Amino acid sequence: MNNKLTVAVIFGGQSSEHSVSCVSGVTVMKALDPEKYDMILIGITEDGRWIRTDSIEDVENGEWKNGSVQALISPDAGDHGIIFVENGKIEKKKVDVIFPVLHGMYGEDGTIQGLCELAKIPYVGCGVLASSVSMDKWYTKIVVDDLDICQAKYVPISHMDMHDPEACAARVESELGYPVFVKPSKAGSSVGVNKASNREELKEALQIALQHDIHILVEEAIVGREIECAVLGGYEPVASDVGEVLSAEDFYTFDAKYNNQESRTDLHPVFPEGKMEEVREDAVKIFKALDGFGCARVDFFMEKDTHRIVFNEINTMPGFTSISMYPMLWQEKGLENSALVDRMIETAFERYVR
Repeated sequence: MNNKLTVAVIFGGQSSEHSVSCVSGVTVMKALDPEKYDMILIGITEDGRWIRTDSIEDVENGEWKNGSVQALISPDAGDHGIIFVENGKIEKKKVDVIFPVLHGMYGEDGTIQGLCELAKIPYVGCGVLASSVSMDKWYTKIVVDDLDICQAKYVPISHMDMHDPEACAARVESELGYPVFVKPSKAGSSVGVNKASNREELKEALQIALQHDIHILVEEAIVGREIECAVLGGYEPVASDVGEVLSAEDFYTFDAKYNNQESRTDLHPVFPEGKMEEVREDAVKIFKALDGFGCARVDFFMEKDTHRIVFNEINTMPGFTSISMYPMLWQEKGLENSALVDRMIETAFERYVR
């Protein structure tokens, strides 16, 4: 009798983090114990095609994109699974749980999560509300404003405001001064993020951010250490210890994170007394306030002179690459990748109500 769970691992996606999602997906696939799980591997191409592959090796080398089997989550709750289409023939396969290893838009923003809810299939990670709000830095700020947790001062700017860039720049100068960081509200991994130290740089950064989102967040620059904390669990989430990002660039851009070999992470940073516990408590508090469930990485700054802890952002499907902080922090707590993905799958069933 086969008592194994059927897990559909979905990777890739239509966001700018497509390649990172593929690498994260491979890590998850390799961590899933074949004695416990039957895997269905589904890749989403950058142009939105859903393709089944049966080989982790094909995911690693990119050959999966040449696959011929279309694979879709059926929104019909009666199907409770995946529909495969090949040469005009349709096959349905029930699945027990979906593991969406998808970073950024159209994967981490509540869209896939909503589809899983319609299908009534348990899924790993945060739900629709937490995913959508946490993906949007602007609305995350609004929630955290009520938590008595320090965060960088900010000015929200919409695409309608950008009809008058000079007025936008004047508002930022009046409320924040320079330097500032300009971020698309719903882009992950520092995509479209730029630092501005004068009006011309600010206007250019606003235009770049506008290419990625209709909402822009302009924040005061915080001078300090970039630190991250991992959260795991369902109704009683727990926090890991705290790691530090040592960026090779002025700030932790996408290239600095994934392409610059000089960027490093420190899993045993030294903090002033009580600061690590403050970060851990704030991380769980933010996670709960955003209706988090399953997993998240919560990022902070520690100001250089005052050691003040400043919330930066939350990531509801953290990276699972070899350099990703989330799995490394749990490994430091004795939770290797195989045990970590087991726990993440367990939380999917904790939340699920038939």
